[in-house]
Amino acid sequence: MTEPDEPRWLNAEEFAAWLPLISTTVWLPAALDAQLQRDAGMTLVEYSVLSWLSMSSGRTARMSEIAARANVNLSHLSRIAARLEKRGWMRRSPDPQDGRATLAVLTEQGWDKVVATAPGHAAEVQRLVFDNLSTADVSHLRRITERILHTAKPDLCLPELPTAPSALATTRAHRSRAGEAPGDTHKTA
Repeated sequence: MTEPDEPRWLNAEEFAAWLPLISTTVWLPAALDAQLQRDAGMTLVEYSVLSWLSMSSGRTARMSEIAARANVNLSHLSRIAARLEKRGWMRRSPDPQDGRATLAVLTEQGWDKVVATAPGHAAEVQRLVFDNLSTADVSHLRRITERILHTAKPDLCLPELPTAPSALATTRAHRSRAGEAPGDTHKTA
């Protein structure tokens, strides 16, 4: 039995699980960032912002929502947004519903960049994460990470995911053939 003021130390099994988990939170983003910088000329956080916008209704979201999803403060997001605007990938505008809020809008050029970048990013995620996992492992990983995320960030609302995977490029081509505007529906990036 532990004293009330004694720290809740990890047991050996917890510690053995903790080390690879915390190492993953450091090295996986670094590896994904390196791939995106090499292949797409953008950082992981820049891609995350564009990706979140691509999954938002009308490819538009409040800056505060994007900041929460990308886990950056508003001043950092403002600097990221300035870089993305300079490249023509997004724009900011006042929210017509609330003049105090600012909307981030994915431009057509930004959509094209996400579509072009997504296959290489997805391939790197497959290589780094899923290639060595069984279907059961993936299911366990989802449950485990959802539980951890729910405890660490209970107010985070992840976008609704499609039931089957789809490539953005295929989705865009399909919409063009169907005569739909590119922003009519949202898909994962």
